[in-house]
Amino acid sequence: MNLISRDPLDRNRFPLDEWALVETDFSSKDMGRTETLFAIGNGYLGLRGNVDEGRDGHEHGTYINGFHETWPIRHAEEAFGFARVGQTIVNAPDAKIIRLYVDDEPLVLTEADLPMYERRLDFADGILCRSLEWRTPSGKRVLINSRRMVSFTDRHLAFMDYEVTLLDADASVVISSQILNRQDGIDEYHAPTAASKDFDPRKAEAFTDRVLQPRYKRDEDGRYVLGYRCTNSGMTIACGADHTIETENEFEESSQIGDDLAKHVYRIRAHQGKTIRITKTVSYHTSSGVPTRELADRCDRTLDRARDEGMESFVERQREWLSEFWARTDVVLPGQPVLQQATRWNLFQLAQASMRADGQGVSAKGVSGSGYGGHYFWDTEVYVLPFLTYTSPIAARNALRFRHAMLDHARMRATELNQLGALFPWRTINGLESSAYYAAGTAQYHIDADISHALTQYVSATGDEDFLAREAIDILVETARMWADLGFWRANGGDIFHIHGVTGPDEYTTVVNDNLYTNVMARSNLRSAAAAVTRIREEDPQAYDRMVARVKFDEAEIDEWSRAAEAMHIPFDENLRIHPQDAQFLEKERWDLSHTPPEKRPLLLHFHPLVIYRFQVLKQADVVLALLLQGDQFTAAEKRADFDYYDPITTGDSTLSAVVQSIIAAEVGYSSLALKYFTSGLFVDLADLHNNTADGVHVASTGGVWSALVYGFGGFRDHGGRITIDPRLPEEWQGLTYRITLRDTRVRVDVRQADIELTVEDGDRATVFVRGERVTVQAGEPVLIGLDHQGPRLPGAPRAADVEGNLRADGSVITSSLPTISLDTSEAGMLEPID
Repeated sequence: MNLISRDPLDRNRFPLDEWALVETDFSSKDMGRTETLFAIGNGYLGLRGNVDEGRDGHEHGTYINGFHETWPIRHAEEAFGFARVGQTIVNAPDAKIIRLYVDDEPLVLTEADLPMYERRLDFADGILCRSLEWRTPSGKRVLINSRRMVSFTDRHLAFMDYEVTLLDADASVVISSQILNRQDGIDEYHAPTAASKDFDPRKAEAFTDRVLQPRYKRDEDGRYVLGYRCTNSGMTIACGADHTIETENEFEESSQIGDDLAKHVYRIRAHQGKTIRITKTVSYHTSSGVPTRELADRCDRTLDRARDEGMESFVERQREWLSEFWARTDVVLPGQPVLQQATRWNLFQLAQASMRADGQGVSAKGVSGSGYGGHYFWDTEVYVLPFLTYTSPIAARNALRFRHAMLDHARMRATELNQLGALFPWRTINGLESSAYYAAGTAQYHIDADISHALTQYVSATGDEDFLAREAIDILVETARMWADLGFWRANGGDIFHIHGVTGPDEYTTVVNDNLYTNVMARSNLRSAAAAVTRIREEDPQAYDRMVARVKFDEAEIDEWSRAAEAMHIPFDENLRIHPQDAQFLEKERWDLSHTPPEKRPLLLHFHPLVIYRFQVLKQADVVLALLLQGDQFTAAEKRADFDYYDPITTGDSTLSAVVQSIIAAEVGYSSLALKYFTSGLFVDLADLHNNTADGVHVASTGGVWSALVYGFGGFRDHGGRITIDPRLPEEWQGLTYRITLRDTRVRVDVRQADIELTVEDGDRATVFVRGERVTVQAGEPVLIGLDHQGPRLPGAPRAADVEGNLRADGSVITSSLPTISLDTSEAGMLEPID
């Protein structure tokens, strides 16, 4: 893993600003990265940070949550139950384009002479601003200011305004505003380059046939609407744009519209000092099959409202909306400006990925890029839902209701795999399994328990019994049925419940028996289902009767689930005093990561899966993640021993890993290591540590950043509704402030080296346990509690050498080795070695 402990950004190019990401020098060398870093979105609609003029770019992207095309998955060798239908997010018609010509010379940023340039993504108002001075080939100086905003208050709306001022001469100016269908390759200036020919399973699939079939087009009074239907999925989309111009200069305007291009052109006789301002208002509406004409009508209504109210009205609403967002979510790091800026960038990405998803899920890249094909994974439930649950419960509820909408497909998938209950897809957009590689995909049955964990935590934190009784209970019942059916009983001095043939979170170890993470999470799922059904039966008999009718529930199932949960096999090695990742894991040779050439990282891009599967080596935290999610099921000594064993063989090839390792490192006492892991997770995208930021934001990692701060250094835990706080503040930090919302009461937690203060910011009261002491904090009555330590302090980090030489249960000596490696140093773009 590429661990960092210092600021990795070039502060000449990206100056520090705790409330914005600012760029002061344009570069074409990392356009993919900056397109992602400066993307804007609201959870429904996302616009990549492409240049306004729309020519140069790594990936010109406009994405709408859930808007996808389907395609048949063709397996080289078929088998029953393999995923049949692939799904990939569609690049929606691009309405960002506003092209500029001065004296017939186009502004092309990669070629332009730019004496001044600044781009700013403001976290407080959610607006992307750019200001630049262009010296044209003839020597004229032109000032160009632009703003771009995707609305949080109206998820179907985006705004752009574009101002041009001639500074020292008159000139002929042409501004061409466009809507362009880029998905199907219609671009007279630039062939798409984002679809790399190099092997990388993290990228989206490329389409070979036309995706967007033209169904509607209209040009009327400066408003353009284009409508399409996806060839296979049948999903429909309409995109509309309005234009206004403000200037004292004389101008003419004209229009042009075709199936794949709508263009509104202003020809201006511009005079020095007289500004030209074009305002472009854009609306997108999508559907699973509503005719495009109806979607066009919806665009009209949205645009009419925006025209009546004006862009500045929506700008002010955006600022107010974000003010409320930051009041709930902000995490403050006094005296740490570098970490503060990066933290707010990560939290802002969570807002952009989830806040107006409304009825859709939160995909691995949000709406910032096409990576992973726009699919939803378990990332949402394990990494994003904690943030939403404890800061923005409405968004959490919406995300969980999206899973409930998939339940029928999950039931069908369970049936297809000869199971009772429901099995949620490993990766999907429309609810159908889209993972063609079952070993590291479908076999990850733990997604059922991850979803159940998230919804149980949500109900406990919010008290939303209505959601539990009407929807969540169905998921709990069906997932519990799946576990009870998948597992089996084996008597060996007592009845033990086992789960075989599954894959845990670590995708470098697949299709195993008794994966520790899966078993402890399945146990929790079974217990939660039994408890929830019992509670509803006792407290709301009518809701219970409705549930019984919906899912054909038999009360005998409660005893079945409880018995399976209590008899669940939890692997433990008495010799090493650790929890084996699975039944056979300790039999393998350990992979020697310290001698693995950096050009061979990440392993998944350089070694066949079978090679990786033969070793003890982890793509990401597995047992260590169980220590976090089910922390009350392990002792402090077990957590320390498990972390010491697994940390040296965890590659961090997954961006899901560093944040989890940071949390447990902090808990067990590796304070400096925890800070390094946190900093590495914090800069995953900002510093492009995995060389694929160009594909979109790693949304799970951004959620993990919040967890690393709140769970890790802030010491917050919620196990079964019991809220505990046991801080682990790094020695270098003055303090840490975070907020948690518990049953409509928002509590600010101020952690300092010597004390912790709890303050109700909104609501009445909340009860928590601070290092075992029960504390009730009420509105207007802050509580101050002294701290005599910040947990144990252990030097350094766990070492592989401390494990090697120990004996397995069979008496064999534990050693590390490497597979045969061809030292081809010509490969580029790989991760750096471990610090």
